[in-house]
Amino acid sequence: MSQKSVELIFGRLATDEELRREFRRDPQGTLAKLAACGVELTKAECDALLATNGALFERLAETIDPRLQKASLRPSAGPRPDDERRPS
Repeated sequence: MSQKSVELIFGRLATDEELRREFRRDPQGTLAKLAACGVELTKAECDALLATNGALFERLAETIDPRLQKASLRPSAGPRPDDERRPS
């Protein structure tokens, strides 16, 4: 089941712009959120995903046909409204 979860996460990071953005901003939190949604990963798999250069997912996304991408409706630049309320 765990290898399937790794493949699911890689696929989502390659095709889901918003998830990639979230993973770049907070990799551990993103994996915790996925785990709360039922994605099962071992500690070793979590550690390996956290050690993976996030630019890999960006490069992979750029090579995938746009028709397979899940586009984000959020603007890519600038803070989100909820980011402004968070203390630095």
